[in-house]
This record gives sequence, C-alpha cells and structure tokens, in this order.
Amino acid sequence: MEEKVIVQNKRALRNFDILDTLEVGIQLEGYEAKSIREGRVSLNGSYIKEKNGEFFIYNMFVAGNSSLHGGKSERRRRKLLMHKYEIVRWSTKVKEKGLTILPVDVHTSGNRIKLTIGLVRAKKMFGNKRKEEERRLKEEMSRVRRLR
Repeated sequence: MEEKVIVQNKRALRNFDILDTLEVGIQLEGYEAKSIREGRVSLNGSYIKEKNGEFFIYNMFVAGNSSLHGGKSERRRRKLLMHKYEIVRWSTKVKEKGLTILPVDVHTSGNRIKLTIGLVRAKKMFGNKRKEEERRLKEEMSRVRRLR
C-alpha cells in the first residue's frame, strides 16, 4: 500500500514530546475526502477530545463549498474511527498521567484517508532554546568542516 502524507502538524511536532502514536480513520463526507486528497486541509489549532466513549477531532479545517454542502462548517467536529480497546487504553492514559492527544498528520493509506494521533506531553520551553542552540552549533561546525 502506498502511503502519502498530505499535511503534518508541525506545531505539535515542535512544541510537544510525542510518547505514542496511533493510526485512526476519520468519518468524512464525500466532498471532505476530495478536499483532503487535494491538500486543502489544515491541522493548525486542532485537538482531540473524548465524548461519550468516542474520540472526536475539533477545529480541523477542511475546505469545502458551504453553499453546495448544506452550510456545514469547515471546522466541524469529526468522529475518529477507533477500536473500543484503543479508546479505553488512550482515555485512561490521558486521565491518569495528565497527557493530551493531538493530531500529528493526515495521510492516505491505499485509498483511505487516515489520521495519525499522538499521545503528547508539553515540552519545557527552555529545552527548545537549548536544542535550537545545539542545532545551530552543529550546523556551524559542519560548515567550518566543509570549508577546510
């Protein structure tokens, strides 16, 4: 099966430590699937919450023509398709450890559209500054080595 990443949540990758990931399906309308395949989707500001034993993604932008599709919101909540044991396992981890669930990327798996979700913990901000400084020093060192 060919897998193609359509969009990544770069903010989540940068600001959070991803402890575990899971590939899940999304319940979509037909026009939403077409928009996602065309790349007209954004994960900025989106988050995942449990409600009545099911997980939903909120605030995920999927472009669509609202006049043709009954005026549905482009940022409506969408149900995530998961097995019951996955829902139980992830909801207990969130409640016990104080972690949160965020979307990591949207991709295709064969002809299906999948969402990778991650169990995340917020990074300490001073850690980001240190990592950026280390990365900058490594780049500078490699630049100096190339010039020799």
